[in-house]
Amino acid sequence: MTLVQNWSDCKSIDNNIESIRNFFRKYKRTTVAIKAGTHSPWMSRLLSSMGCNVLVGNPRKLRAIWESDCKTDQRDAEMLARIARFDPNLLYPIQHKGEQVQADLALLHSRDLLVRTRSSQINHVRGIVKSFGERLPSCSTECFHKKAISHIPQQLQLGLGPVLILIAQLNKQIKALDKEIESISSERYPETELLRRVKGVGPITALAFVLTVEDPGRFGKSRQIGPYLGLTPRRDQSGETDKQLRITKAGSPFLRKLLINSAQYILGPFGEDCNLQRFGLRLASRGGKNARRKAVVAVGRKLAILLHRLWKYGEIYDPVYKRNVLSRRKAA
Repeated sequence: MTLVQNWSDCKSIDNNIESIRNFFRKYKRTTVAIKAGTHSPWMSRLLSSMGCNVLVGNPRKLRAIWESDCKTDQRDAEMLARIARFDPNLLYPIQHKGEQVQADLALLHSRDLLVRTRSSQINHVRGIVKSFGERLPSCSTECFHKKAISHIPQQLQLGLGPVLILIAQLNKQIKALDKEIESISSERYPETELLRRVKGVGPITALAFVLTVEDPGRFGKSRQIGPYLGLTPRRDQSGETDKQLRITKAGSPFLRKLLINSAQYILGPFGEDCNLQRFGLRLASRGGKNARRKAVVAVGRKLAILLHRLWKYGEIYDPVYKRNVLSRRKAA
């Protein structure tokens, strides 16, 4: 870790808890600027507990650092210090999550890794068998290892048998994590029950949303959640030119993926009739290039706004809220 105390004095210390605690004992109530990275969560919590004002810079916004022709640790530290001294808002400071929230998020990320690993192994088995002129029957991932074993050619039993054993073990581990997620949601985050009333939002998506946002009060308006999760399009306007660009993809890619998956379910054949589905189908019916894909992203953004509002105000989800409001107005 490189520190700048003045423009001509740089000092390096070990990047561990004890070294940082010893060094900053004599710099209490000082402003510390760091970049977001692997070590920034625990480091920002440690320095804040010691009375420092910690600014965690957003690397996506610090072009002056990562686009430099001469990028060194010393220059990076100096640039962070200069920016923090001139205008801290230019760091676009982010707020790291609490230790418990970070640990609970690690549980969701671990489950996601196991699911992706299981899918990769299943695809491997199917691909190898297909290359021998055979095909495995369609089935769910949970029972794949049971149904596939009797359809694998004899000459492949030795090579693919251990993979099926691993798939069976992954199934058990994923089920155990699912139970733990349900337990954590009910005990620590009861607000997830409100979010799960939206059909298409399961326990994983609801918990990931609560853990990622952490505090609904950090957003004055629910519409601000869209840019925070990178679900709003970029803008490049100059004179009469106003380009239509892709979404920013800022924020958590994990939660963004879950919201998109929920949006696809809502717009799919099993989604219930609701305002979200009607909104998405209207967009998709306009046609044009990638109309369906844009509709899914738009529904994902609307879903994030809806979940934030349900959580912040404790409202009960009404799938056809607009129609019911009009009916009550007519009745009055």
